[in-house]
Amino acid sequence: MSKSLYIAATEARSGKSAIVLGVMQLLLTHLRKVAIFRPIIHDNPRGRDHDIDLILNHFKLPQEYRTTYAYTQSEATRLLNDGKHSLLMENILDKFKALENEYDFVLCEGTDYLGGEAAVEFDINLDVVGNLGSPVLAVLNAMNSDEDEVCDLAIRTVDIFEEKGLDVISVMVNRASRKFSPDLAEKIRAGFKGEKKPLTYVIPDDKRLGNPTMKDVVKWLDSQVLYGREKLETPIDNYVVAAMQIENFLKYVNEGSLIITPGDRSDIILAALSSRLSEAYPNVSGVLLTGGIRPAMTVHHLIEGWKGVPLPILLVQGHTHKTAEILRGLHGTIDPENQVKVLSAMGLFETCVDSHELQQKLVSTKSQRITPFMFEHTLLHKARETKQHIVLPEGAEERILRAADILRRRDVVRLTLLGNVDEVHKAASNIDIKLDGIDVIDPAKSDLYDRFVDEYYELRKHKCIVKDDARDRMSDPTYFGTMMVYTGLADGMVSGSITTTAQTIRPAFEFIKTKPGFSIVSSVFLMCQNDQVTVFGDCAVNPNPNAQELAEIAISSAHTAAIFGIEPRVAMLSYSTGESGTGVSVDKVKEATRLVREMAPEIAIEGPLQYDVAVDPEVAAQVMPGNAVAGRASVLIFPDLNTGNNTYKAVQRSQPDSMAIGPVLQGLKKPVNDLSRGCTVRDVVNTVAITAIQAIAEKDLAAMN
Repeated sequence: MSKSLYIAATEARSGKSAIVLGVMQLLLTHLRKVAIFRPIIHDNPRGRDHDIDLILNHFKLPQEYRTTYAYTQSEATRLLNDGKHSLLMENILDKFKALENEYDFVLCEGTDYLGGEAAVEFDINLDVVGNLGSPVLAVLNAMNSDEDEVCDLAIRTVDIFEEKGLDVISVMVNRASRKFSPDLAEKIRAGFKGEKKPLTYVIPDDKRLGNPTMKDVVKWLDSQVLYGREKLETPIDNYVVAAMQIENFLKYVNEGSLIITPGDRSDIILAALSSRLSEAYPNVSGVLLTGGIRPAMTVHHLIEGWKGVPLPILLVQGHTHKTAEILRGLHGTIDPENQVKVLSAMGLFETCVDSHELQQKLVSTKSQRITPFMFEHTLLHKARETKQHIVLPEGAEERILRAADILRRRDVVRLTLLGNVDEVHKAASNIDIKLDGIDVIDPAKSDLYDRFVDEYYELRKHKCIVKDDARDRMSDPTYFGTMMVYTGLADGMVSGSITTTAQTIRPAFEFIKTKPGFSIVSSVFLMCQNDQVTVFGDCAVNPNPNAQELAEIAISSAHTAAIFGIEPRVAMLSYSTGESGTGVSVDKVKEATRLVREMAPEIAIEGPLQYDVAVDPEVAAQVMPGNAVAGRASVLIFPDLNTGNNTYKAVQRSQPDSMAIGPVLQGLKKPVNDLSRGCTVRDVVNTVAITAIQAIAEKDLAAMN
């Protein structure tokens, strides 16, 4: 099996970087050390190569930048013009082999075709890959082509590579029209010669990935942001030069238009802003003011007083015609800082490419190492296998909407957002997110409302709850969402980005309740550190559990670890190890350890243990030689909340690449999870995936019983 792959495009603007992202993601879920290598990069006066930077930054690869490429385009051209072809290839091969010797796999990316001589660049790619001996993944650009043209291009491309003795393992037709027939991939494969036909995939065009954003315009033109800085990620679909009067100009406005107009056209500026707020006109992306002319002071005051400027307004020095001409050369890029775009690109790849099928072609062995990235990918992949229905009560919150968009694009779960329907859709529109395929429910106006009121009343009337109380509760999105889970209309709930932990989990305590045999709900954090994932509990819910409660936390945490593919080896932590110390807190840990052995004898457990004895093999070998848990603990149970909360934060902050996923609630009959109010979009995505996996595990357990 080869230790490398060469991703080669046939022309510019093929969307190759999105394919590289998807393949690198696939490789890193199975291999420990993967390098990125570009034999020849495009000359970039602004600094480092875009695609290399994207891969190094997003996947946090420790590879040094100087090892990621051999030559710039101008350097390679100069060597070829001087008749030094052999020197060029020799140095490329030397750099490649150095990486191949050091890494488990080397992912190579071909040239960008930005120099204007596509035929020459294609021949260079053929020559390079032929000398490297790597199998090839060919990326074809289907933009502006019909199906017959795409088929001919695919067959011709494979023929050319195979004539050079190269093994084409896959052809990816990228940026395809969504009108293409669903069997296009099979049609292409049927045209390939021989028995070993390349794997063929068709990936539809996604304008959000290929089109530039307002932020790209700022970089491309070095323009100044006058208003709407928070909306620079808005994608652009087309350009409209506004030189007409308003009544005529508005006829040319389309969805995603960037309006280009001189800065003294106050009427156009105000018309563009108004059209963004009007449902009668499509949403324009922004306004680009030319000539270095700022809006009149009266217009400036008007815009400044506008609550939430609905679109970005930029300023450039050049005149209108020159600016429009420069913009014709602008294309969208997937930048590492734009996580929504990166995750969308990888999600599109995952939904269109059979990862298992491709992986069988690429990877022969599987690493035992679990990096934070591997673990995140595993979460999403596992959740996607059996799509669960997750309800998100904070439907109008921006982070929730962005996470919902990513989850929808990656096809991880079914989602329901709760809240005022108009407000949720307006909030989504303001950040250019479409809610296609996502249900939005207003609890108080829902057909389920009366049913849930009656259900809650019956469940809580022994607590002197009256019908009016039940109506108030079921008008609350958190209560309504929890009732969806309780009644089986949703499989799990995630909340807490703008509400307290108490508000999130109180309804679950009231009527979902704890599992049989458990008296408390507890929590764990999944600590992703370097090359392993460890479970820390309880770091978020129970301030000072007694011995019985501590034993329940340990058992729940061991079960949670197993759900996420972590072999549970439980360490009950204390300030002493074994019989070396005494005191009330040590005795509590000893008793909890005894109870776990009695209640769940199948669990590997040891305690009390000090932290270093639990996790450091060398220390454990001196203090507790031969112990099955000491030095190898994967589940760490802290004696109280003060110790657990401070320790997880200290560990997270002391290791730059570590990540704490959670808190993950455990002990409930059905999964409900709490977000921190400082959570990121990434945190929301991970927590939803975790909740879905918990739901799958609960259903599997119920089926077994």
